[in-house]
Order: sequence, then C-alpha cells, then structure tokens
Amino acid sequence: MINVSDQHAPRSLIVTLYGAYGRFATGPVPVAELIRLLAAVGVDAPSVRSSVSRLKRRGLLVPARTAQGAAGYELSPDARQLLDDGDRRIYATAPPEDEGWVLAVFSVPESERQKRHVLRSRLAGLGFGTAAPGVWIAPARLYEETRHTLQRLRLDAYVDFFRGDHLGFAPTAEAVARWWDLAAIAKEHEAFLDRHARVLHAWEKREDAPPEEAYRDYLLTLDSWRHLPYIDPGLPAELLPEDWPGTRSSAVFQGLHERLRDAGAEFVGLLSSPE
Repeated sequence: MINVSDQHAPRSLIVTLYGAYGRFATGPVPVAELIRLLAAVGVDAPSVRSSVSRLKRRGLLVPARTAQGAAGYELSPDARQLLDDGDRRIYATAPPEDEGWVLAVFSVPESERQKRHVLRSRLAGLGFGTAAPGVWIAPARLYEETRHTLQRLRLDAYVDFFRGDHLGFAPTAEAVARWWDLAAIAKEHEAFLDRHARVLHAWEKREDAPPEEAYRDYLLTLDSWRHLPYIDPGLPAELLPEDWPGTRSSAVFQGLHERLRDAGAEFVGLLSSPE
C-alpha cells in the first residue's frame, strides 16, 4: 500500500479523481461523495472544500446540483479539454516514434513582459526544451495540446509554430541532451519507481482486488504518474541514454492501471466507467 505524503496535494488528488472517474459520471459529483472518496486517500473534509474552492476559482470546476438536488461539482469545458489532451500522454502504451519536431517562437511587447514569463512557464510545463534563446522545441505530436493550452490562456497571438526535422550539425542525440536536462528527468522516473514498483509487485502476488484498496493505490499511483509525461515529453528511444528509466516507470504505471483501475471503480460506485 502507498503511503500518502506531501507529494499528493489535495487539489492535485481532486483533479486526478475527476480524470480517472469523475468525468464519466452521469451528472455532477456531490460534495459528500468528493469528501468520502478523498477521505480514502487521507484528505480531510476541510481540505477537500478549500481545494474545490480553488479549482472553482481557476475555472476548472463548476458548481451544479445533482438530479436529487444535492450540491456538487462538474468539470468545465476547459477542464474537460485539459483531461482529454492529458489522456494521450498519460495512458500512452506504445513507445513514441520520431515524428519530427515542433518549434515555438514567441515575441511579447515590453509593455506585456509578464506574459513572457507565463509563456516560458507554460511551454516548460508542457515538456518543451530550449533549443536557443527564445526558441522552444518539443516532439511534433505535442502541437495540438500546446495550441489548446495557449488559446485557453489567450497567449496564442504571441506565438508562431513551425514543424520540421533536425538536420545538424551535431547528432540529434547530442542536441537533445542540450535541449532537455535528461539527468533531472531520469531522477523523476527513478523516484516514481522507488514509490510504485513495489506496489505493483505486491499486487501481482495477489488474486483478490478489494475495491477500496484498489481505488486508493490506483488514485495515488495516477496522481504521481500523470505529472511525469509533462516533465518527460516522450522523446524517441534512440535519442535517449541506454537503460532509460522512463521505459520501466511506464511499464509499472501500465501494470497498476490494468490491475487496479476497474476494481477501484467499484469503490467509487456512483460513477459510471468509461467505455
């Protein structure tokens, strides 16, 4: 069983809960159910309420009444787009192929320089590396999600995108090692493995899957994992060091997802499962 620690912030766990189960509900998730489901992973009711309020202010959750008249929350359209975009990274099962690169070049007037900082932060948070001052690079498949993000933040007017191949002079693997801090990314994968490989090993020895245990371990695993595909943009294997830990961490996540996701849905109960 995974121990809840500071790495699992209540607000992050609520987003993870909606991503895993809540968005497949037939209506808003009642506040009482949010409190019950977060209590199972060690979050108290006041923390749930304050975190929901923050997510509401950010425009990710929208207050609504259930068919029975209970107070609840559902995802905003922006939040649904975020989760849909995230699915393509978080649940990817095949190693990424080399599809070329997308370049982001932006220009922000000095009078709006704060937006320059926001743009840099958002591109870094989407997994872009720095190819040169003012030139950001990522695998080409991240273009659509990046476009959605910048449009949502109304930053798209400042950015131009280009798609292409790296033609040298340095070998692409050497260039990639300059564009991203591969050692730091590898440490994140190792940290995930340290926390969750033993959890998968323990579940593989069991034949049962008690719903509450499965839900708890799955939600905490997903909450840890879902940030990693944004730190690591999924670079082609031939451009990475040998024995790249991302391969192992992805296998651990997929193993726990397949073992626990549906069993955990039984504990969630009131929510329907995705097709």
